[in-house]
Amino acid sequence: MANVTIITGSTLGGAEYVGDHLADLLQAKGHQAHVVNEGILDDVLSASTLLVVTSTHGAGDFPDSIAPLMEQLMSERPLLRDLHYGVVGIGDSSYDTFCEAGMKADALLQDLGAVKVGERVDIDIQAHPVPEDEAERWFTEWEPLIHKIK
Repeated sequence: MANVTIITGSTLGGAEYVGDHLADLLQAKGHQAHVVNEGILDDVLSASTLLVVTSTHGAGDFPDSIAPLMEQLMSERPLLRDLHYGVVGIGDSSYDTFCEAGMKADALLQDLGAVKVGERVDIDIQAHPVPEDEAERWFTEWEPLIHKIK
């Protein structure tokens, strides 16, 4: 079973709720899951499987709770070849920066050599006012893929 570190980036708490829900689902499937609401670099460097759950703030920016970590990853550029990851973006499609923080996190982790597991999901709160429900649908496709990680 996998040991998954879930790092959330949230402004109003929605991403934290989704992270907690995904942790519960992972544990119900026999995995270990640890939710970190204000991640630091060591959380990423010590993870074997990482799940980033982030909303988008302002003009496509990371929320304050995850921005320092993402800035540190961009500046220090650690090699993350041994890290497997997934990304859940949460946003409002009425904004032209819909889920941009999730897209940026995905691109950054790939650029640092991390191995993407499955596809990123972009959850539109206009269509899914309870983002945990859409995250759970995505989870049913993502979770079987982490069994294949060696």
